[in-house]
Amino acid sequence: IKQGVTTGVFARGTSLEDACREAARLGIKGFDLIGPADWPMLRKYGLVPSMYPLGPGGTIADALNRTENHTRLEASMRAAIDESAAAQVPNVITFSGNRRGMDDRVGADNCVQFLNKVKAHAEDKGVTICMELLNSKVNHRDYMFDHMSWGVEVMKRVNSPRIRILYDIYHAQIMDGDIVRTINDNIQWIAHFHTGGNPGRHDIDESQELNYRFIVQSIDNKGFTGFLTHEYSPTAGHDPIAVLNTAIEICDV
Repeated sequence: IKQGVTTGVFARGTSLEDACREAARLGIKGFDLIGPADWPMLRKYGLVPSMYPLGPGGTIADALNRTENHTRLEASMRAAIDESAAAQVPNVITFSGNRRGMDDRVGADNCVQFLNKVKAHAEDKGVTICMELLNSKVNHRDYMFDHMSWGVEVMKRVNSPRIRILYDIYHAQIMDGDIVRTINDNIQWIAHFHTGGNPGRHDIDESQELNYRFIVQSIDNKGFTGFLTHEYSPTAGHDPIAVLNTAIEICDV
């Protein structure tokens, strides 16, 4: 399993270079949600910019489920795909957006409409657009793609190898649970994973309810070749590097 990090797993105030140096020393392969200006820094330490950051695919609250966003987001998404392809960045993140009273079926129709417009470009460039599953119970109230079944239906309708799900295990545990069965049944629609302990989105060790060693072994058994990225916040008072080292060991199956 290729493991990645986000900036949040490091101590607050850690410079990007220090984060890259520590990540590389610990055997990390990717770094999510870092913009193009800092890609040379990641490459300096042998790290892949594994997920283009928020922006081109909208924001968590305001994204693909609203047709009034489509013209603007299509232009920015195509530009991000081109930039990613040129720099060998594998993924670009996107979101459903919030409901704001919209029926989930209408939102799905609108997301499918948008993704169908850009899928050929993503396919031609070899870049994967990843729509993230988030929870609407604790962290992102009203977010539309809050159950895996909704996202899988969108994926099936778009039916492109370059349109996939970013399956955030922390968020999925809050909304659906049944993590391993869900992954096993839907691995073909998943391009990327995020980790985080539940409750609290902290360390992924025995202090929380998810058995990450078993989860990651199940992912590996399915032949997954993408990135599994750590996106937790270390528990207050814990040494972030020690927490990350433990997370890496748990997921090194």
